[in-house]
Amino acid sequence: MSFALSREDREAFLAGTHVAVVSVADPGRGPLTVPVWYHYQPGGEVRIITSGATRKVGLLRAAGRMSLCVQEEAPPFRYVSVEGPVTIEKSESDVAMREMAHRYAGLQAGNRYLELTKGDRANEVVIRMRPERWYSAEFSSVFLG
Repeated sequence: MSFALSREDREAFLAGTHVAVVSVADPGRGPLTVPVWYHYQPGGEVRIITSGATRKVGLLRAAGRMSLCVQEEAPPFRYVSVEGPVTIEKSESDVAMREMAHRYAGLQAGNRYLELTKGDRANEVVIRMRPERWYSAEFSSVFLG
């Protein structure tokens, strides 16, 4: 029995609002694995906005690829993991970060987050990854019969 999600289901799940975990190779150590906010629309790229001065961005530039995983932590449990090449470019607009902050934190807390981090905007970069490999599972048949 396969627990893998269909293409449509895995893309819809990845497009949901989840905190993702990014992993990137870190030579001589285990991979760097950190939580991130992200954006994805089915058929498109995963986008992450972050400070360009982070260790994560330096490692991504060196590795040229990353893995990203999102999950549902309560039964019936579900996850989608993707990997692929990355591009990193200077963030050109505050609009995408504003949309992401509101998506994850809501309007009031999102605005507060933006206010507290406004000094970081000049260093922000957009990390883009087009998924090449997908891994997924969904366990409703186990938990729901």
